[in-house]
Amino acid sequence: MNKRDTILSLIHDKALPDYVPAAFFMHFDRAHHQGQPAVEKHLEFYRFTGMDFVKIQYEQAQPASAPIRRPEDWARAPLYPDEFFEAPIRVVEGLVKAARPDALVIMTLYSPFMWAAHLGGGVNLVKHLEENPEAVKKGLAVMVDNVLKLVRGCKQAGVDGFYASSQGGEAFRFRDANIFQKYIKPTDLAVWEEINPCPFNILHICDYEGEYADLTPFLDYPGHVVNCSLKLGNRTLAAKEVSEMFGHPFMGGLERKGVIASGNPAAIRKAVTDVLARSPERFILAADCTVPSETPWEYLKTAIDIAHQQKCQALR
Repeated sequence: MNKRDTILSLIHDKALPDYVPAAFFMHFDRAHHQGQPAVEKHLEFYRFTGMDFVKIQYEQAQPASAPIRRPEDWARAPLYPDEFFEAPIRVVEGLVKAARPDALVIMTLYSPFMWAAHLGGGVNLVKHLEENPEAVKKGLAVMVDNVLKLVRGCKQAGVDGFYASSQGGEAFRFRDANIFQKYIKPTDLAVWEEINPCPFNILHICDYEGEYADLTPFLDYPGHVVNCSLKLGNRTLAAKEVSEMFGHPFMGGLERKGVIASGNPAAIRKAVTDVLARSPERFILAADCTVPSETPWEYLKTAIDIAHQQKCQALR
């Protein structure tokens, strides 16, 4: 099987693949955010590390707009024209053409809540949702439309699926957890309705800004694979536990700022071996989020090689 078949067998077939797939992600420097340089850097990273699918970083900055100072200002949140999304879609086209025969190609997708946070400032968004959520709801609906424009363009370009991130449900975010359930989760699910038919989608429960106390709000999210931190409040979950909770393969096992970013080959080998010993059958070795950009590619290649080699030997 090529890498494409390996991932598809992991999520769709009864038979297990011949090895544990693995993948890590990082942001590249600004010179490689758009156009052919972005295509070439993603391919270089994919080929050097030996990872099992191509995940495209979304690097399109949102243009400046009128400031949002009051909850009522969200009614004029900008709907971006189709031309705004041309640059990332061209990167998708280039990577689909270059890599899709061998590997699945997926696009990073930030949630409507995350788009709104970038537009209005995270503090204002949270404060406004607590003050007048019905007013902010109008802006979140516009952000859904923006995300769906990107999704549809990527699908037309031939992408295989999405790495769909969710924020807003973290333990620190809202005093009233119902705000996530009533105003943020529906925007996530509106996007999932559009991407769900794709053959390979990853649900990423992003803890980049803080930890979660509860994963149950996400249990009914679609997705073929779930990726999240194993830290849940004062508990550390097992990868098998998360996989059983969601009924899907788990992707992760390593902390993005842990040994994978700052260790050495011996320490990485030990950490990966320990993770594999505790992993569920259907598992993708990865970090809990994007690794720091300064992480040596050799570290990531070492971890991926160990996953591939040790599992192959275990299955013989």
